[in-house]
Formats: sequence, structure tokens, C-alpha cells
Amino acid sequence: MSPDLENVVLSVVVPCYNEEENIHYLFERLTSALDRLNLKYEIICVNDGSRDDTLKYLVEYHRRNPAIKVVNLSRNFGKEIALSAGIDYASGQAVVPIDADLQDPPEFIEQLLEKWHEGYDVVYGVRRSRQGESWLKRSTAGAFYRVISGMTHIQIPKDTGDFRLLDRRVVEALKLLPERRRFMKGLFAWVGFKQTAIEYDRDPRYQGTTKWNYWKLWNFALEGITSFSFVPLKVWSYIGVFVSLISFVYASFLVIRTLILGIDVPGYASIMVAVLFLGGVQLISLGFIGEYLGRVYDEVKQRPLYLVRDCYGFNKK
Repeated sequence: MSPDLENVVLSVVVPCYNEEENIHYLFERLTSALDRLNLKYEIICVNDGSRDDTLKYLVEYHRRNPAIKVVNLSRNFGKEIALSAGIDYASGQAVVPIDADLQDPPEFIEQLLEKWHEGYDVVYGVRRSRQGESWLKRSTAGAFYRVISGMTHIQIPKDTGDFRLLDRRVVEALKLLPERRRFMKGLFAWVGFKQTAIEYDRDPRYQGTTKWNYWKLWNFALEGITSFSFVPLKVWSYIGVFVSLISFVYASFLVIRTLILGIDVPGYASIMVAVLFLGGVQLISLGFIGEYLGRVYDEVKQRPLYLVRDCYGFNKK
């Protein structure tokens, strides 16, 4: 069914960054899957400062199909921000974020809707298998979910990405969260509401290469941990107590040994080891404090989450 501009039931949000190779097949599969649902829908594509012809193709598809709407950000803000922008502009009763690389199958949206009709506010897809990904990436991803689950009271589902269905109440709750450094998987879990999971098999990327290298994934993991846990700050108090205890025991040993055996010439090597060890501990602790302080600095500046250069298919907001 061709969607109207009002009373949209389903909004599909697609963040796009240099995805010109996937655009045609994306809309072929996505519109085919949505047309079978026989409901009013919109597809909101957020161009996150692409440097290729992604925006050009998105605008062309918008002109062919008014259900396809485009939000063109002023520069590259990152996927989490682009996803937030798409959610802000979505008007549907339900919102489904999906990646443009087609690793998450659009045909699975029908099953998400079925669970939504059963009364669930959030229906998230759990990856039963992750094809096209290396053993190292799967292992590090699993390790990240185990670590963050042990460090925060927020239960972030394992092997779950952004592909999920969000009820309008959940969307409005997400729009109330003002933080600039956003870890969306954590925010989806933090808002609560009635949630359930459905397993699916994640496909390999259709075309192109992933924008997530291991350095970006490492920083993404830090973002998630620092956004939802104070454990990295607290742990240094315990490390300090432990080091102080070891130092006290060693000092006691030196005093007793001196009383029994007399004065001994101190060793240069042991002094250097102690100095370097304590210096390393202090620098690491300062690094963690700096991570949190940097995030506080970003928040207090109160800059807009994103800036939009132009939009296609929206009434003036």
C-alpha cells in the first residue's frame, strides 16, 4: 500500500554513510518487504555526511516514491547521532532502525510487527549467527557484552544491534534523553518498557566494506562502558588500597630485616620497578578519569546533537 503523509503506522530509519553501492538493492528489498505488510509506512534515510553519491541516489528515490524521505546532516556526526536524528524525524506508531548494508533482513520486519501487535513495546532481534564476520570480531563482540553486563545494572541484551522495533511511547522516551555521547544499545535498554527478543540470522554485507575498524570498535566499546558504568572509576580505589597494602607489607619486611641483619644497601632495580609500577598505575587511573571528564565537558557545552543541512519529503519542522 502506498503510504499517506499522515497516520503513518511504521517508520523505517536507515542511517547512511557512503552507501552508494547498496542503495538500489536496499530499496528494492525494503519496499518489497514493506508493501507486503499492507500498512502506511515511511522510510527515513539519514545521510550522515557521505562523500560519495549516496545523497544523490537517496534524493532520486525520494522523487520516485514520496514514502522515502531524506534527512541530510551538515557533516558526518557518526552512526549513533544519525540514528538519533532519524528517530527524531520518524512519525510512525512504530519505528524500526535498520542498516543500509542489508546485514539485517528487511523481511524480518513482519515478525517484529507480529510481536508488537501482541503488546510488546520493544522487539529486538538477537543474532543467532553472524555470517561474513571474522572469528576475532565475533569473539571481541561477545567479550564486550559480557564485560558491560558485569559492569552495569542495565541489562543490555547480548548479540543485539540496533535492528529492532520501537513503539511510539519508547520513541518519545528516547527523545527526552539529552546526552551528546550516545550509546544507543544502552539507551534502548535503559528506557525499559515491555521488551522481547526474536532470533534471526545476520547476513553478510551486500556490497562495500564496513566503516567499523577495530580502533573505532574499541572507542565504541569505551563509549558504552563509560556511558553506563562507574566501575572504571571505582576500581582504582580498590587498586590503590591493594597497592598500599602491598607497600605496607614490604616496608614492614624491610624494617624487620634491617633490625635483624643490619643496614642493607638499597637496590637500584627494585626502586625503579616500584617507581615505574606506581607511575603506570597513576597514568592509567588519570586516563580513565580523563575519559569521564571529557564526556562531562561535551555535555556541559550543550551543543546541538546534530545539524541538518536540508530535508526532502518533510513538512517544515
